[in-house]
Amino acid sequence: MSVRRAGPEDFEAIAAMWREFEHEVPPPIHETPPDEEKELAEVADILASELAFLAEEEGTPVGFALARRRTATLATLTDLYVRRDARRSGIATELMRQVLTALGPLGIEHVDLEVQASNQVARSLYGRWGFRDDVVVMSRSRAELEARLGRQEDASFGSIHIQSDDLGPVEQAVRQFVPRLPGSSRGSLVAPPRNGWIAVYDDVCDRSPEMLRRLARELSDRMGAVVVLLGIEREELVRMILFERGSIVDEYLSVPEFYGPLPPGDVVGLAANPTVVSRLTGADPGDVRRIARTAETPASLPPARELLAELADALRLEGAVHGWADAPDLAGAVRVERP
Repeated sequence: MSVRRAGPEDFEAIAAMWREFEHEVPPPIHETPPDEEKELAEVADILASELAFLAEEEGTPVGFALARRRTATLATLTDLYVRRDARRSGIATELMRQVLTALGPLGIEHVDLEVQASNQVARSLYGRWGFRDDVVVMSRSRAELEARLGRQEDASFGSIHIQSDDLGPVEQAVRQFVPRLPGSSRGSLVAPPRNGWIAVYDDVCDRSPEMLRRLARELSDRMGAVVVLLGIEREELVRMILFERGSIVDEYLSVPEFYGPLPPGDVVGLAANPTVVSRLTGADPGDVRRIARTAETPASLPPARELLAELADALRLEGAVHGWADAPDLAGAVRVERP
């Protein structure tokens, strides 16, 4: 086997192997088939003005490598291919050595390349050579993403629990504050007292966790009471916020960095404080500690709805496992309909 510098006179041999590669490794499903005329024009350009090498066995082409200078210090290995029956004999490694030797006098300090995730053989080879992931391109069909993510209103819901047995003032506060929230709420529900707590549900608060938080804070401030917000976000997260006289005194998010990296102190701040929760709700601190766990990913925790139900039971809050849309008819409940 020998490797030599290739030029325009080798175009047909290299084009034939390029077609073999395209047949062997089809493009990713989200990409259209390559424009052969355009791609081979680039091959011709590299043969004429960049770096190209051809490997031969007794005069028969068995592999090739193409590289293009991108910047003063960076080059890209655009193509590297060895025919099936000539593999595992060191041809690819020798082609790469020749490319690197030619790049040295040009002042090139770094080499990059692109490889499909499905091309495990090539990825393994490049990994052995020392290449490491620098940029990862991730793809999924739009339909699959929509099915997985769902709409915000389908994926989130929540409830607000006011520590009170007096339904009237709570109803009045809901009628006053909800119309001020952006989003045009279609209705609210104020449930009768259960275990010393009055639950409030609202359409716009189901659709927007931020509006749920705003309403909970307003009700706590208006009533001068302890308020517990419980909800599910994006069908994967459980959030609990405790308010006292309008101020947040504790907050829990099952996956603290789900929405992005946070400073270490903020991550700790999104872990429930069992002592505070116990003082405000009467829940057993051990139960709160056991249930309100945090993790790096939702998959490391029980399903969000299951976790929410366990947390609500520990706090002795009834009606926390649904939002406004799924709220059952309760005797004594007040429904506030809006056009």
